[in-house]
Amino acid sequence: MRPSENDEKISSMLGIGLDSDGETRLTHGRNFSLVGGTQKTHEIMQETFCKVNENLDRRGKDLQETTRHELRDVFQEVVESMNLSQGDWPER
Repeated sequence: MRPSENDEKISSMLGIGLDSDGETRLTHGRNFSLVGGTQKTHEIMQETFCKVNENLDRRGKDLQETTRHELRDVFQEVVESMNLSQGDWPER
């Protein structure tokens, strides 16, 4: 039987940059690990995940207390607040 949404715990977030410039990048932060990506992609992932943690802090929540649905909403808020346009991402 699959646990309900409220029973599932999120213990960490993982970001994977699929583009590359030949460098190996790995970052660990509070509640997250990031791997890969060009320098620009990796920086955008770092900023995004840090802002997700800040948003959770403002809500008075730990990641482990956050449902998948709520975390998705937090990510959406963060990405919208960063106002990233298509031109902000590296070319493929």
